[in-house]
Amino acid sequence: MSKAKAKAKQVKGKLKETTGKAVDDKSMQAEGRSEQILGKVQETAEKASDRAKKSGR
Repeated sequence: MSKAKAKAKQVKGKLKETTGKAVDDKSMQAEGRSEQILGKVQETAEKASDRAKKSGR
């Protein structure tokens, strides 16, 4: 997954969480937070991969 896709997942999650708060849907809020976390993890993995490639490993 690219960093852009990971960032998009974070944004989608934030929108879902915000919508869940607006309509008082705890499940939607939790899904949104989960998507944000997954996006952050994927972005971090991409950054680590990029650093490893740059260092020649």
